[in-house]
Amino acid sequence: MSPGRSPAPSPADGGCLTDVPGVQVGHAQNPDALTGCTVILCRKGATAGVDVRGGAPGTRETDLLDPTTLVQRVHAILLSGGSAFGLDAASGVMRYLEERKIGFKTAAAAIPIVPAAIIYDLNLGHPHIRPDAAMGYDACLAASASRISEGNVGAGTGASVGKLFGTALGMKSGLGTASIKVGAMVVGAIVVVNSFGDVVDPATGALVAGLRSGRLGPLRVGAQAYLADTLKAMKTLQGRTALGLAQHANTAIGVVVTNVSLNKAEATKVAQMAHDGLARAIRPVHTMLDGDTIFALSTGRIRADVTSVGAFAAEAVTQAVLRAVRLAASAGGLPGLASLRLIGRA
Repeated sequence: MSPGRSPAPSPADGGCLTDVPGVQVGHAQNPDALTGCTVILCRKGATAGVDVRGGAPGTRETDLLDPTTLVQRVHAILLSGGSAFGLDAASGVMRYLEERKIGFKTAAAAIPIVPAAIIYDLNLGHPHIRPDAAMGYDACLAASASRISEGNVGAGTGASVGKLFGTALGMKSGLGTASIKVGAMVVGAIVVVNSFGDVVDPATGALVAGLRSGRLGPLRVGAQAYLADTLKAMKTLQGRTALGLAQHANTAIGVVVTNVSLNKAEATKVAQMAHDGLARAIRPVHTMLDGDTIFALSTGRIRADVTSVGAFAAEAVTQAVLRAVRLAASAGGLPGLASLRLIGRA
């Protein structure tokens, strides 16, 4: 198990979730088993909302984020590999916070509020090694407000994309982050991209990563020659047959954070709008085979229109998705763009 900052931080172009004051991010991963987890710590608490769009989600404590429920603030969000087994890592996050007396105050104890979402990565690495409470605790120990490592780290360690015909013809993906500043407002995003569909650059319409037509040939600039285009493949008899047999082994999960003051209803609206960022960059998205989930956190007191926050949250999510695939290295037998040097940075 490898906690912390072993991968080198990425260059700071494109911004970072930790550009938003009040959050820290930590990764822990097992690079041999190709799984890991990422924690977003809010030591002083943060107002939170969530929106689940995928048909096969794996989550914890999402009902608590409904605007009609009692608890108003969360203390961490966990993103994890390991499918439903990986939700166990949240117990380690709770232990870390409890030791520091951080949580929802009750008569008997301070109870840390730690919503979580998972991806299915059991088919790429070691299926019997998953993020557990110890790994969640290690991710907290590694958490800081400095630049976040991206690519094959944390919950993105075992991520992949383009899996209509199974993982073997997909590509390696990972974890990406981005932020946007507009005056005093800051909106950041972190996304783990483990999608059934392909990743597309909305600025050009070009495929970036996803379903491959076969083995990669000689290295060259531009991945399009090697990509089959999932939507086109779904029109064929072979694709329609494969779709009926496809595994529920996909998901994009993420967190957007802002220093704008939001209540729970407003944070929920921002989470809803942030899904537009997935829709611009992932094709298809929100399928019955994906568990797409986005959390939204508010850590500050800046005043701004909720529509602006949501609009820029979607932009940050799109940038984070592109970085997740562009910074992913080859692993588990799948090619990654960071290793192949096919495409430049976001």
